[in-house]
Amino acid sequence: MDDDTQDDAPQQAPKGKGQGQWAARQARQAKRRAAGGAEGAMPEVRPVASPAVFKPRHRRMRTSFLVLVVVPLIAVTVYLFGFARDQYASTTGFTVRREEGAAAAELVGGINAFIGGGGSSNTDVLYAYIHSQQLVERVQQQIDLRAHYSEFWATDPVFSLWPDASIEDLVWFWDRVVIVSYDKNSGLMDVQVRAHTAEMAQRIAQIVVRESETMINALNAQARRDSMANAEQDLEDALARLRTAREDLASFRARTQIVDPQADIEGRMGVINGLQQQLAQALVDYDLLLQSTAETDPRVRQADRRIEVIRQRISEERRNFATQDVTVFDTDYPRLIAQFESLTVNQHFAETTYTAALAALDAARSNAQRQSLYLATYVQPTLAQSAEYPQRYLLTFMAALFLVLGWGSAALIYYSLRDRG
Repeated sequence: MDDDTQDDAPQQAPKGKGQGQWAARQARQAKRRAAGGAEGAMPEVRPVASPAVFKPRHRRMRTSFLVLVVVPLIAVTVYLFGFARDQYASTTGFTVRREEGAAAAELVGGINAFIGGGGSSNTDVLYAYIHSQQLVERVQQQIDLRAHYSEFWATDPVFSLWPDASIEDLVWFWDRVVIVSYDKNSGLMDVQVRAHTAEMAQRIAQIVVRESETMINALNAQARRDSMANAEQDLEDALARLRTAREDLASFRARTQIVDPQADIEGRMGVINGLQQQLAQALVDYDLLLQSTAETDPRVRQADRRIEVIRQRISEERRNFATQDVTVFDTDYPRLIAQFESLTVNQHFAETTYTAALAALDAARSNAQRQSLYLATYVQPTLAQSAEYPQRYLLTFMAALFLVLGWGSAALIYYSLRDRG
């Protein structure tokens, strides 16, 4: 650019040796504007931005960054690397399994569904038991957890338990040092125990495994007691039902004076069949007699009378079979057969139920003699060689990240409110 072009933009007066040149340029610009005024109005030129100046709000932002980010991050770093005590981790893994193979209960229609639960539900119970106050109390009886985890309370209060902690506080701290990972699909459970020494962490993990086995054995014993009690109660109910059905059938036979209505019916049908045979023979004899004698012969009248009597007897037997009372309690054959069939069906059902109850009792006894549930430990409690916790570098990075994000969010909110105000 030439000097004239450069002189078109307004500038601030320099100090020192360049003050004379600046005055000359200002004079030339004034002449040019005066000359242009005669020809027409000169376009207005916007002044350039003034140089940035460090203002008080910038100092406040810098101070807030130091106070809210740098100082806390330094404090966290110093605490993690200078005061936090090392923690060792012991890992173990186990799951709840059922005994495999066909049991006697499965052979009688799957009765084992009533005498034992599924493996996944038992694992859920075990997962809740590991987090329970009962397990913490059992471990506390064998190892002084409160003394161990409060040993460094004076120098490391963040990762330690306060000495006068109650059992509820100890249960809360238990969830910090005992981390349980549970996969419901596979039923596998991994437990990690953290302590200030590797031996203590391994010992606590061993106690957790042992107490878990005890709890599973208790579930086994309870299931066996329940299955035996239920099977015995079902057998008693089935026996009472069978006894009642047989007594009803015996009372029916005593009341009707008929041991077996089917046999009695067959006897009556035999009588009718015999009369029909006699009728057929009488008809044959009557036809033969007519061929050799006259109708006025007394023998013909006697044969005709015999045929008539047999027919009346057959009709009477058939009518009595359906309508006439056959017992002392005025019971006809249709109602007699209906009552007998109902009592027979009840007795048959009671006998079937009693047989199934006996099989269920035998299955319950067979199941009670073996361990149907057991704790399968696929990873024994490990002994750590180096301290992995607390993860100082990860915690420092996470602290820096959240501090910067928090400070940035607060700064954005501040400037947003300032611009709106």
